[in-house]
Amino acid sequence: MSLITTIGLLSVIAAPAAAFWRLPCKSTLVVERADPIVSPGNVSGHVHQIMGGNGFDFEMDFADTQASTCTSCTVHGDFSNYWTPVLYYQHQDGTFEKVDQVGGGLVYYLQRSGPNKDKLQAFPEGFRMISGDPFKRSAGNDFASQAISYNCLDYNKSPGNPETPGFPNYNCPNGLRSQLFFPSCWDGKNLDSADHKSHMSFPIGAYNDGSCPSTHPVHLVSIFFEIIWDTNKFKDMWYGNSQPFVWAMGDPTGYGFHGDFVMGWDKNLLQQAVDECTNDSGRVEDCPVFQLYPDSTAEGCKIASKIDEDIQGPFSQLPGCNPVQQGPDEAKIITNCESNATIGEGKSFFTDLTSSGWAYQGCGTDNYYSRALTGASTSQASMTNEYCVQFCSSKGFSIAGTEYSKECYCGNSIPASAQPVTGIVGNCNMNCAGNADEYCGGSGLLTLYQKCTGSSCTNAGGAVGGSTGSSSSSVVASATSSLAVRSTTSKSSSTRSTSATVSILNPSSASGQTKVPTQSSATTKSTASSSAISSSTGGVKATSTTSSKPSASSDPAWTYLSCHLDTVTPRTLPHLAPYVLNNMDMTTTNCLSYCASKNYALAGTEYAGECWCGNSLPASSTKQDESKCQMKCKGDSSQNCGGQGTLSLYGANANKSVWSGVVKRNAEADDAREHMKAHQRRRARGFAGQS
Repeated sequence: MSLITTIGLLSVIAAPAAAFWRLPCKSTLVVERADPIVSPGNVSGHVHQIMGGNGFDFEMDFADTQASTCTSCTVHGDFSNYWTPVLYYQHQDGTFEKVDQVGGGLVYYLQRSGPNKDKLQAFPEGFRMISGDPFKRSAGNDFASQAISYNCLDYNKSPGNPETPGFPNYNCPNGLRSQLFFPSCWDGKNLDSADHKSHMSFPIGAYNDGSCPSTHPVHLVSIFFEIIWDTNKFKDMWYGNSQPFVWAMGDPTGYGFHGDFVMGWDKNLLQQAVDECTNDSGRVEDCPVFQLYPDSTAEGCKIASKIDEDIQGPFSQLPGCNPVQQGPDEAKIITNCESNATIGEGKSFFTDLTSSGWAYQGCGTDNYYSRALTGASTSQASMTNEYCVQFCSSKGFSIAGTEYSKECYCGNSIPASAQPVTGIVGNCNMNCAGNADEYCGGSGLLTLYQKCTGSSCTNAGGAVGGSTGSSSSSVVASATSSLAVRSTTSKSSSTRSTSATVSILNPSSASGQTKVPTQSSATTKSTASSSAISSSTGGVKATSTTSSKPSASSDPAWTYLSCHLDTVTPRTLPHLAPYVLNNMDMTTTNCLSYCASKNYALAGTEYAGECWCGNSLPASSTKQDESKCQMKCKGDSSQNCGGQGTLSLYGANANKSVWSGVVKRNAEADDAREHMKAHQRRRARGFAGQS
C-alpha cells in the first residue's frame, strides 16, 4: 500500500513525503498468555500474538533479545518483539473461537520529525513501552484514543470504508485491519516506567507528527502496527444488532486495543536506518542499510508455547479471567477467578525417536517435480513419524521424511536443496494423519529423521523452539540464505547465562595484528564473472569482476590455506561467531582475532559477513577454485570474505599440528579425485573410439 493511501488514512496531520519503511513480520512467533512487560515471569491476563525474535520469554531483557537465533520479521539486526491481543469471534451460543491473522503483521517505522524537524533518535537498548489501554471501553478525543483505529477492508469498494475508532458494525470482505500508533517522545531517562507509558508522551499538536513537550524532549522514531484479521470467515454467522468480535481481554468495543514493544535492534543499525533510509516508498527493500531474511526463514521462526491451554476454541470462556464487558465504563479487574494455567517447558515441535535409533534433523524442503528423497515411499491414513522410520528402515534406508500429513519418503542422504536450517523450526506443522499430537511435515516440507547409533543419536539443536529448546551452541545457515545468526543463551527460571563474547569490532583482545590477503593488481587475474546477490533474498550485494588467489598472510599467527567448500552436515567449521559481533563490520582481521581469542585452530570467513571457527575439517569439505571466495568483506571491501557456501580458510600457526595433517589429507583426497576424473575421461574417449 502506498504512503499516501496508508498514512492518509491514519493521520490527522500528514507530513508530506515523510520517509518510512514497513517491517514485514511474516507470521506469529507464538500465541499464548505471555507479556514480559506487564506480567514479567507470570501468566498474562489474556492471550497475545507475539512477533519478532525467538529470544522472547515470560521474563526478558535486552540481552535475551540478542540471544535470538531467528525472527519472524524480515530484517537482519532486529530481534525486537511486538505483540497485541488476539481477536475472537463470539458465537451466538456464547462460545468463543480465535480469528486468524492474514499474512502476519506490519510494523511501520516512520521518520516523523515534527514541525521543528527534530533529529530523530533510535530506541535505546533495554527500552520498552506499551500503547493503548486494555480496560478502555468508550471513545475519547485524547491522542491516546486517536492513536487507535480500524479499517474495514473492501478492495472492491471505492472509496473504501472510513476508518473507525472502534469495531465497525458491518462485515469486512477483505478483513478487519487493527491499527495502533505508539507515542514517540521520550523523557530521555527511563527505559520503562511503572505504568509502562509515563516515560513516553505523544507529541504536542498531533499524535503522530507534532513537537515533543519539554517533559519528554527526545524525539524517537515512530512505530505503528497494522494487523489484519480474517473476520470475513464469519460473514454468514452474524446475529443480533451488533458486531460479534471481541478482543482477548473481553472487549467487544474495540477501544481497548493495545500493543507492546520490546527493543531488540542493533541500535547502531537502527540509527543508521533512521538517518539514511529516506525513501518514501515504504518498501523495506529500498532501505540500503538492511539485509533481509527470506520469507521462508521468517515464517519458520517459532517458539513453543509454554502454557498448556487451548487458545483456539471454541470454548465457553476466554482464556484467563476475561468476561465480556461492554462499557462504557472501564472494564473491571476480576479478582474472584481461578486459573490453573502454569508456565512449563513448552511442547516440542518434533517427535523424539532417538530411543528407536533415529534422530530428528529438522524441517526440510521438498519438490514435487524433483523429490528430495527418491527411495521408497508410501502414503497411509495412519501415518506417524514412528511408522515412517520403521518403513524406511525395513527398506534399508537411513533417511526418512514425513510430508503432507500422511506421506513418507526414504533415502540415504539429504540433498543440499532440502537441508533444514538448524535453529529454524520451519513450517512442518501439519498434524500426522495417524496421530494429531505429532507433526508430519507440510506442503512441500519434510519432517526429517536420520538413522543413528550411540552418541551420534541426538536431535537437531533448536528443534524444541525458544531459548530453552536449543541444544546446540550455535545456529548454522544454509548456503543459499546467508542467515545472520547468533549464539544461543542458556536460561532457566532461576538462572540466566549468556555466552561470553569478544567484540569483533575490537580485535585488540586477541594478540597480534593479522594481515589478510587482499586483491591487488599484481596478483589479480581478470575474469568476466560477476556476482550480485539480491538483498531481497537475504543475501548481500557483492560485485566481483576479478578473481584472485590470495597471497599467504605475512602474519606469523595465521596461514591462509585455501578457498574451501562449507558443508552443512556436518559443518566444515561448526562454531559461528555470535551475531552480536555485528556482521556489518566483518573483516578477516576481526574474524581471525575472534577465533584466536577462543583458541581455535581454524578460522573461516563466508558470505561477506560470517565468521566460523573450528579445530578440524570433515572429509566432505574440499578445496574450491579461488574465484568462489571473492565476496568483499562487509567491513572492508579490500578484503575477501569467502563466498556463497565457501570459506576463506585460515589455520592458526600455533596449532599447526592440529590442521596440517587434515589439510594434507584433504589435498590428497582432491588429488585422488582429479586422478579418477582424468582416468574416467580417458576411458570415455576409449569407448568413443570403439563405437
